[in-house]
Amino acid sequence: MSNPSDLVCDFVNTYDVESGTDSIPSPAALTAWLGRRDLIGPGDTAGDTDVIMAADLRESLRAALRHNHDRDQEAGSPQSFATLPLRVTLTAAGPVLEPVSTGVPGGLARIAAAVMSAHADGMWPRLKVCTESTCQWAFVDSSKNRSRSWCSMKVCGNRTKTRAYRARRQTET
Repeated sequence: MSNPSDLVCDFVNTYDVESGTDSIPSPAALTAWLGRRDLIGPGDTAGDTDVIMAADLRESLRAALRHNHDRDQEAGSPQSFATLPLRVTLTAAGPVLEPVSTGVPGGLARIAAAVMSAHADGMWPRLKVCTESTCQWAFVDSSKNRSRSWCSMKVCGNRTKTRAYRARRQTET
């Protein structure tokens, strides 16, 4: 995946809040997910600690993307992932954050590096999660004024507006 914003969203969406399903619940599933995105080599395998680290990274990213909707809302406590093997490399194109090692920790480090790439590209404020509490699907806000709230107006936007309409109608009666 060449677009860092898409990689971050794809990773956050490995847990579907609405259905409660996790695409990377086991070492084998995490290995397969990272492998399909060329983030690890063909012989690399994940362990239980890698799955825990991946879930922690994913949910920290979800919380950060939630904060991108409302900058006035207090952000959660900062999360540090000291175990991710990253370094800054100075290249002709500028500084780059890159993994120091290979394997699953290196693959997760590539996701963390994608976060920094999205930030450097100016895309970080556009990465959000759906404000519908039952959804929280990650998406890139492509609206001109960066005000998109839902992953889909047809589904989550409609649910929210219908719920508000019904609440207003109930108070009228």
